[in-house]
Amino acid sequence: MDAKDLRAYIGLLILAVVYKSRGEAAASLWDAQSGRVIFRATMPRKLFYTYSSMIRFDDRGTRAARRATDKLAAIREVWDMWVEGLPRLYDPGREVTVDEQLVAFRGRCPFKQYMPSKPAKYGIKSRVMCDAKSSYAWKMQVDTGKSIDGAPEKNQGMRVVLDMTEGLKDCNVTCDNLFTSYELGHNLMTMRNMTMVGTVRKNRSELPSELLATKRQRVLSSQFTFTPTTTLVSYLTKKNKNVLLMSTRHTDAEISDRDDGKPTIVLDYNC
Repeated sequence: MDAKDLRAYIGLLILAVVYKSRGEAAASLWDAQSGRVIFRATMPRKLFYTYSSMIRFDDRGTRAARRATDKLAAIREVWDMWVEGLPRLYDPGREVTVDEQLVAFRGRCPFKQYMPSKPAKYGIKSRVMCDAKSSYAWKMQVDTGKSIDGAPEKNQGMRVVLDMTEGLKDCNVTCDNLFTSYELGHNLMTMRNMTMVGTVRKNRSELPSELLATKRQRVLSSQFTFTPTTTLVSYLTKKNKNVLLMSTRHTDAEISDRDDGKPTIVLDYNC
């Protein structure tokens, strides 16, 4: 394989995605009747299979030693080169989002995860920071699970958001309850002049007990609490069920004029 062959091989992989061929047998792409001419014109199907079975992205002879400290050793060099290039190709707007994504995968992988709430259920979990308007992935991390020594990571959610937003300033970060915390909002504001809007888990120690109680709260009503830098709202979606959101962007108890009376914080988060 020379450089021309490698570019052709990668080009066919990209074309398979363009043609939305996920789940389609590779042989059908080369089929003389139902396939695509460009696949047959680029290289024989058997040669494509050969490249797929042989291609490596690292020195296999040293992989075992590197894998002892890095579960992503097999593709680490190529992955890091690609991730480093993402911020250079695009400038995100004032609204960015940090979230997790489960990429469907059922093969052999030491950090494959099972998440029954996701459509795919089995896969490789990645953390992504995207421009909220264009969905461009500006920075990415692969979740390889627990560290080699098995020790759990403390404040992982805050560490992930700070890693993902490094190099940005003067924008707003939207995230879900896996990441949102009072400490994260404070650090984003003081370190990078960035605001934060996110849902909050109800077991966070910084939450006042008054906002967790729902029995006396009217359905579709909101309760607010404030610090000099942070706003917290409890919005009761149905009887005895509320949603909590925290924001360093909003400074007042603004309620929309919609029939459901949603707070502006909730609408901005959904948007």
